[in-house]
Amino acid sequence: MTDPTDLIVAARDAATRAYAPYSKFQVGAALRMTDGSIVTGANVENASYGLSLCAETVAIAKVANDGRLAEVVEVAVTALASDVPVYPCGRCRQILNEAAALGGRDLTIHCTAGSGPMVETMKLSALLPHAFGPDSL
Repeated sequence: MTDPTDLIVAARDAATRAYAPYSKFQVGAALRMTDGSIVTGANVENASYGLSLCAETVAIAKVANDGRLAEVVEVAVTALASDVPVYPCGRCRQILNEAAALGGRDLTIHCTAGSGPMVETMKLSALLPHAFGPDSL
């Protein structure tokens, strides 16, 4: 496993660009790709709450748009206002699982606090056991 420090820093930086006027809960996500590059996303809220986008979804949409969905290998997620690690929501776990399935790998997920050293690292399969994916169809 690579040192996740740069990925965590990128997620924290992305969170500063979140559009979160309603919850004030700024979330950032960073994806490490197979070539080592990092792609980020931040949450985007909407007055119609159900239309809001999570940071992980924004980052995944960016790589999917570039035809690189199968290249995701590692993820970091953080929320600036949190002093404990935050985890991808259920919807984001499913979206990350799609990338994992296409790439034929079990993604490493770093769940972090907004600041400080608190990081919990695990595999996506531990966050989403018995996942529904492309092979389920």
